[in-house]
Amino acid sequence: MPTVSPPAEPEADPRVKAVFDDIRATRGSDFINNFWLYLAFDADLLVATWAEVKAVMAAPSALDPKVKEMIYAAVSAANGCDYCVHSHLAAARAKGMSQAEQADLFRVMALAGKTNHLANAIRPPVDAAFVQGVETRGERDR
Repeated sequence: MPTVSPPAEPEADPRVKAVFDDIRATRGSDFINNFWLYLAFDADLLVATWAEVKAVMAAPSALDPKVKEMIYAAVSAANGCDYCVHSHLAAARAKGMSQAEQADLFRVMALAGKTNHLANAIRPPVDAAFVQGVETRGERDR
């Protein structure tokens, strides 16, 4: 059940219209999903959130767009956000994620959950070799 109501005419606010127009242009679709529609209850929050999402998810970077969506879906599952799991799996499929890749993603997610629980229960010290900037014995000897 929603905790806020979307504005009756969201695009009557020029800031909301500008964001929605940018979403449409960036995604090449006329579809404005419910997340953005409901977030338009607060234009300032909508503007700020879209700017951050666009900068991370839509801007070219070292990560492939499909991989970004798959990571987003995995983190969303870990955080218990059903809406974002569905949204970002759909986006990953639209960017070419196959059923085999989705199955592998779920295997990695399940394994990470299991080994994270085990590591949290055991509490082993973090190996120096895993800490960026910490020189290991083998590196010093080279």
